[in-house]
Amino acid sequence: MWFNGLLDLSVMQLILVALGMTHITIVSVTLYLHRHSAHNSLDLHPVLKHFFRLWLWLTTGQNTKEWTAIHRKHHAKCETEEDPHSPVVLGIKKVLLEGAELYATAATPETLERYGQRTPEDWVERNVYSRYKMLGIGLMAVINLALFGVHGIWIWALQMMWIPVWAAGVVNGIGHWFGYRNFECADNARNISPLGILIGGEELHNNHHTYPNSSKLSRRWYEVDIGWGYIRLFQLFGLAKPKGFRPIAHFVPGKQDVDVDTVQAIANNRFDIMRQYRKRVMEPVLQQQKALMDDEIRPRYRKLKQLLSREVSLIQPKEKETIEAVLERNAILRQIYDKSHELQALWRQRGLKPQDKLNALMDWCKEAEASGIRYLEEFAAHLRAYSLRPAA
Repeated sequence: MWFNGLLDLSVMQLILVALGMTHITIVSVTLYLHRHSAHNSLDLHPVLKHFFRLWLWLTTGQNTKEWTAIHRKHHAKCETEEDPHSPVVLGIKKVLLEGAELYATAATPETLERYGQRTPEDWVERNVYSRYKMLGIGLMAVINLALFGVHGIWIWALQMMWIPVWAAGVVNGIGHWFGYRNFECADNARNISPLGILIGGEELHNNHHTYPNSSKLSRRWYEVDIGWGYIRLFQLFGLAKPKGFRPIAHFVPGKQDVDVDTVQAIANNRFDIMRQYRKRVMEPVLQQQKALMDDEIRPRYRKLKQLLSREVSLIQPKEKETIEAVLERNAILRQIYDKSHELQALWRQRGLKPQDKLNALMDWCKEAEASGIRYLEEFAAHLRAYSLRPAA
């Protein structure tokens, strides 16, 4: 009948169509706005880029330059007062419930000028997408009503709330508040779920903030980045070309000499190196020392294990006191903790010449091998085996 629209679909068919349309929107955001436009980690065929731009205009009214500029500013000013949508600064409730409003507030001329470079400025962008943002949303409502009849109203409403809820709210809010961390990046980004399906892979937010220029967001065998699956599919048809998804660090079994390539390799792969340090040194030594801890400290072992490997800038004053109280009583834990920061100094200190970095790494390995701590000795040998990946 006429009120069911031209397609006259059943309720189940309508639900599937609605979910399919919102999923296309998610794919458009993660592939086009995020990985391609904001981070330049993905090249897209012009046909695909124009499709994504059109679809986002119809379903979100989102301007490419605005989204790109705000996201780049988020990375540049993450977890500071200038971050457009940090739950650490603004509170989780505000970011969850007012994510879209925060985007609108952040889209100032100054932000667009500074962070909105290399975004579309063609005729259709200037005269249609940017000039008539609400027209696309209106057209989508008309299309939905024509195709689905009265059901087009709730389908349109679902489309309009999809990105504000899942992207502006969940990713920007929960993604910096709750979840697990593979890597100790310098902000509070967390992986919401290892299954990056519902939000196109954006669930793997800690991975992304650690390697923002990688087109692949999954980093562990159990993690799924459905966006990466679409990239590989489009690549088969010559519609996409991923960039920056392979680390230049290369492990060479049997290599024993530390050289400049070793320094460059571990600096490039520093977050994974420190993750390995946690797994290979921190955790086994902590397990050994647990039995020697005071009764007062032992119940807080789990928290202590997290604190010793946490990014320094994220440690609160009371947590620093806890760490110091433990390290004062245990010389071995003090040694492996200090060695972790000495290693990080290789890439944290600015202005060091390559030869200075090389000498510092060689000294670090020699001291670690002479420490008498088996796990530290083995890790030093592990570092020596790194080099740069051979050119393909």
